[in-house]
Amino acid sequence: MSNHDRIGLTWISFLSYALTGALVIVTGVVMGDIAKYFDMPVSEMSNTFTFLNSGILVAIFLNAWLMEIIPLKRQLIFGFILMLLAVIGLMLTKSLMLFSVCMFVLGVVSGITMSIGTFLITHLYDGRQRGARLLFTDSFFSMAGTLFPVLAAWLLAHTLPWFWVYVCIGVIYLAIFILTLSVKFPQLGKTASNENQPPVEKEKWGVGVALLAVAALCYILGQLGFISWVPQYANANLNMNMLQAGGLVGSFWTAYMVGMWAFSAVLRFFDPQRIVTVLALLATALMYWFVNSGDPAMLKWIILALGFVSSAIYTTIITLGSLQTKVSSPKLVNFILTCGTVGTMLTFVVTAPIVSHYSVLTALKTANGLYAIVFLMCLLLGFVTKHRSHGNWKH
Repeated sequence: MSNHDRIGLTWISFLSYALTGALVIVTGVVMGDIAKYFDMPVSEMSNTFTFLNSGILVAIFLNAWLMEIIPLKRQLIFGFILMLLAVIGLMLTKSLMLFSVCMFVLGVVSGITMSIGTFLITHLYDGRQRGARLLFTDSFFSMAGTLFPVLAAWLLAHTLPWFWVYVCIGVIYLAIFILTLSVKFPQLGKTASNENQPPVEKEKWGVGVALLAVAALCYILGQLGFISWVPQYANANLNMNMLQAGGLVGSFWTAYMVGMWAFSAVLRFFDPQRIVTVLALLATALMYWFVNSGDPAMLKWIILALGFVSSAIYTTIITLGSLQTKVSSPKLVNFILTCGTVGTMLTFVVTAPIVSHYSVLTALKTANGLYAIVFLMCLLLGFVTKHRSHGNWKH
C-alpha cells in the first residue's frame, strides 16, 4: 500500500469518528428548536432521536458482514448519497415521520462510516501502533463533540434554521467522500478475489473476545449511565445549582479529550491488557470516591481524574479485540463495537427505572458496579488473551 493511500485512509478514519461525535452530541443543543418547529414537548421530541442511535446500532451490526460483500469504497460513496438525501429531507420536511426516517438514515450512514473507520485503523497498523492510533482516532469524536455544539449554538443564536447544523455536519462527509475517491481501499472477503490475495485462514475468537464484549458493553453503559445522572445528583443531593452541576459534565469530557491525546502518545510503550486493567481499577476507585464524597469542592477534581483515566479504556478494549486473531477481522472489530453501541442504547432503559424506583444515587452506584465488572473482565482476560502471540508485547 502506498504512503498516499495509508494517509488518506487514516484521515477517513479520523473524520468518521468526527461525524459520529457531531451527530450524537449536537442533539442536546438543537432539540429545543426542533421541538418548537414540530410544536411538541421537548420530552416527547427526545424519543425521536432514538432513531439516530438505532440507525448507528443496525449499521454497525450488519456491516460486520457487508464489509466482506460490498467494497468499502462503494459503501462510502453510497453513504454520501444517503447523507445528501437525509440532509435535504431535513431541510424540506414538515412531517415528524419523515424527520424520524432522516434521523435513522443519518444513524445508518454514521454507523457504516465509523465501522469502516475502525476497521481501517486496525488493518493499517499493527501491535504497539494500533492502540495509539485507535485512541487518537477516537479523540476526533470528542473534538467534534466539543466544537459542533458551539457551532450549533452560534447558528441558532443568529436565528438560522436548525437544519443548517446538519448541513455543517454534512461537510465532514463531503471531506470523507473526496478522500474516498482519491485512495485505494483494502479488499476483504469476497471482494478480495480481484486483488489475487490468498484466502485468510479462519481463526477461532476464543474466550477473550467474550470477556472483551462484556467489558465494552458494561463500560459504555456505566460511563453514560454515570455521566447522564451526575447533574441531577449534584443538584438534588449536594445543593449545587444546574450551572455548577453541568460544569462537572464539562470537566469530565475535557479531561477525557486531554487523556486521549496523552494516552495516544504513551500507550505504545505498555502492554494493552495490563494498562487497561490498571486504568479500569483506577476508574472504578475514582467513581466510588465520587459517589461517596459529600464534599462538592472535591467533586470537580475527582471527575477530572475520572475523565482522564477513563479515556483510554474503550479504545484499548477494541484494540485488544482486534489482536485476538492473527489478521484483524472486520466481524470481530464490529462485534466489539456493536456491544458498546448496545450499551449506549440501554443507558436510559436500565437507569431510568432505577432512578424512578430507588434514587439517582442508586443509578450512580449501579454505574460504579458496571465499571467494577469492566475491571474484572480485563483482569480475567490476562489468563486467556492471544494478543501477546499476535504482536510485539512480550516485554
